[in-house]
Amino acid sequence: MAMPVLGSAVVVLVACLAWGEAVHFGASAASRRHRAGLSCRGRDVAVVVMGFSNRASQPNLVNRWRARIAVRTARFLVRRGARSVRIICCGGPVMGPVPEAEHLAAALRHAGWHGQTVLEGHSRSTWENIANVRPLLRRDELIALCSNDLHVVKARLYFARQDPDVVGRLIGSANYRVGEMVLAKPLFAAVGLHKLRALRPHRH
Repeated sequence: MAMPVLGSAVVVLVACLAWGEAVHFGASAASRRHRAGLSCRGRDVAVVVMGFSNRASQPNLVNRWRARIAVRTARFLVRRGARSVRIICCGGPVMGPVPEAEHLAAALRHAGWHGQTVLEGHSRSTWENIANVRPLLRRDELIALCSNDLHVVKARLYFARQDPDVVGRLIGSANYRVGEMVLAKPLFAAVGLHKLRALRPHRH
């Protein structure tokens, strides 16, 4: 009896992991198609990375993941000919005494980023991430949003609601990588899809 039960559990686990991977891949592919024609060559780009709740005094697993995404996005943009790239870290002290932006900045340094870093350390939600980062953006600067793919979809929607003129400057990011954080992707997919379904006009 134990073997069939174990086999069923393995099948369910594999299916769950595959579903999480597929959801993130689909969101990533949709984002790439959305801005496929926008080139960063010769342009200034702000890489905006949004923080995650962090109780500890050191960056947690998710903030380290998002920092890696921001660094590889910045490096990709440089290779594609961007004139300048800076990373803006967003997030206040939501679940602990240290702002999420500071955790992200520490994780960026650990990931090998030595370029310009700007901290926005007051936001307590994704809506506030977008509201507080907008004054930090330069005129005509392109914007790459970094987080898990469903979170980025929500951030794009919030940009559209807060400042539709900025939406045309949003470009793709290197958020998705096959197998990265595979155990966490089902949870982020479920939460992300639920929040996207719950969005209604003028709600945040």
